[in-house]
Amino acid sequence: MQAPTIQKASFVALIVLVTAAFVWLLLPFYGAILWAVILAILFHPLQRRLERAFGGRANLAAAVSVLACICIVVIPGSLVLGSLATEATSLYGRVSSREFDAAAMVDQIRGALPSFVIDALSALDLGSIEEIQSRLTSFLGQAAQAIATRAVAIGQNTAQFVISLGVMLYVLFFLFRDGTRLAVTIRNASPLSRHHTDHILAKFAEVVKATVKGNVIIAMIQGAVGGVTFWLLGVDAPLLWGVLMAVLSLLPAVGAFLIWGPVALYLLLSGAYLKGAILFAVGIFIISTIDNLLRPPLVGRGTRLPDYVVLVSTLGGIAAIGMNGFVLGPLIAALFIAVWSLFAADRMRP
Repeated sequence: MQAPTIQKASFVALIVLVTAAFVWLLLPFYGAILWAVILAILFHPLQRRLERAFGGRANLAAAVSVLACICIVVIPGSLVLGSLATEATSLYGRVSSREFDAAAMVDQIRGALPSFVIDALSALDLGSIEEIQSRLTSFLGQAAQAIATRAVAIGQNTAQFVISLGVMLYVLFFLFRDGTRLAVTIRNASPLSRHHTDHILAKFAEVVKATVKGNVIIAMIQGAVGGVTFWLLGVDAPLLWGVLMAVLSLLPAVGAFLIWGPVALYLLLSGAYLKGAILFAVGIFIISTIDNLLRPPLVGRGTRLPDYVVLVSTLGGIAAIGMNGFVLGPLIAALFIAVWSLFAADRMRP
């Protein structure tokens, strides 16, 4: 092997090694950095307008842009999380003090069931009604305990949250100020062709905007409608259930139904027919309609991904890396399709 070849291979190996080490250093704060990048992309038009308004003073424009992000995103989010933690703590206290009586709830449902339903359950050889009640009681108790425990965890790790928030805002300032130059540097340093690099960077920004804006808008609307409906119907912890519906609405097709569906069924089985019917009507004709009407134009068309790819990539992303996966999952799927589309186009050229 000639000396220049050895030197080039060694330099490439050094680049890979140093890059891997740098990524390893950033892993503890990958969520903060990810959301700094997302907010920088979403608020980039504001930054550009502010720079023009302030006569090109990038530092001042970046500071105002960060302040806008704090007022629009951070403060409202913190208020919701604080209220959610309070409500979750109250729910956890009721579950721990046995105020939540799963056995009584099952008895109430059993009393509301018609005799032919009880006979049908017996004919299915699922065990006696008492055995079914025992299993349901155990399951409901464990589910309520798990939900309450996980909800209380939202209010914990305050120090880590504050540090991550500080890192996000600090990085966000410099992304606002130097983001354009950073994008040019990445474009120039990319080993790919200019056409491929521009296409991938454009796809990255496009998917981030479509996924975050679309999913967040849908989640906020569905969570608000569901939470207000729960509150009007007198369901306990409406804010908690509204937030859970907002989070689950990130999953296309099923989403918020995983919350309002079982609650509506419980209301019907427990004899609250009017409340159950109202919740079913709101869920089917409002909450589900919001998802069906808004998701294709806001998410599917913006990412140019089929609905089934959005669903699978979102589920896979959340399962692999947690809640940040609702952004990274569709992003990886879109980049996968974009890269292979470029490869196929290159192969088709004579």
